[in-house]
Amino acid sequence: MASSKDDLELDSVVRCGLGLAAQDRAGALAAARCAEPLGFDSLWASDHLAFHVPVPESLTLLAFAAAATQRIALGTAVYLVPLRHPVLIAKQAATLDALCEGRFVLGVGIGGEYPPEFDAVGVPVHERGARTDEAIPLLRRLWSERDVVHAGRFFRLGPVTIEPRPQRPGGPPIWVGGRAPRALRRAGRLGDGYISHMVSPEHYQANLATIAGHAREVGRGGRRFATAAFLFTALGSRFEDAHAAAAKALARVYARPFEDAARKYCLLGRPEDCLEQMRRFCRVGVRHFILSPLGDAEAFAERIASEVLPELAGLVC
Repeated sequence: MASSKDDLELDSVVRCGLGLAAQDRAGALAAARCAEPLGFDSLWASDHLAFHVPVPESLTLLAFAAAATQRIALGTAVYLVPLRHPVLIAKQAATLDALCEGRFVLGVGIGGEYPPEFDAVGVPVHERGARTDEAIPLLRRLWSERDVVHAGRFFRLGPVTIEPRPQRPGGPPIWVGGRAPRALRRAGRLGDGYISHMVSPEHYQANLATIAGHAREVGRGGRRFATAAFLFTALGSRFEDAHAAAAKALARVYARPFEDAARKYCLLGRPEDCLEQMRRFCRVGVRHFILSPLGDAEAFAERIASEVLPELAGLVC
């Protein structure tokens, strides 16, 4: 397979965003207000209807952050599409994009690691991929057409017109998350970008090549394509201390042991150690980093801003 860099037009600028891990008003305001002046390019909310730990509703959280910011992009990493009807998603996303004046990125995924949230809304967990494949093109129609009529396997609707429209013609870009073969197919055939989760740089390179192949198959090769990596990050003066903190925090979030995965897939240690790993990701095609802090979020943001962002600004890929 040809190199993905020959088939997809990647950004020439490297950007860096923060995971928005706030649980209350004060935390959300502090994160939103500090990220922009510190020089971060984006803020990202995770998404679950129910989970092992409290997770705010993602679009509500981002709408709150939109009012406290002016420039910074706002995105979901990632929004679990199969848990909602696409008309509802289209309406909420269009409103958010209009309110933040076109700064919204809809990162999407299928979830599945917590089946009770699928049971709660009556969606069979085994249908989550197929539902998402049907929903993505429908979202774009709802954002750009009037009197949309659709009769598919999972959704029947119409005529439906979504107003107000998104700020951007055609709606916000859709970045597809996941690492399973069907997720990579979805990214290449349907997505405007790709968000990785829990992959190594080598795995990312292979995934991007696969995505490029799927894009070529449907005539989408050579188009502009966003490439992002969601990375849990723990800072510490020693790798061992950062690894222990990351493993403990993620074990609580996912309710399972996380020592091996934290070592393989998290950014750990001093800022310069994290920066070296980020350079490896950049060399294989990542252009937008989403750093999710495992620890004090405000202190993390300030240290990354002072010790990592200046180096990324001069990085040419």
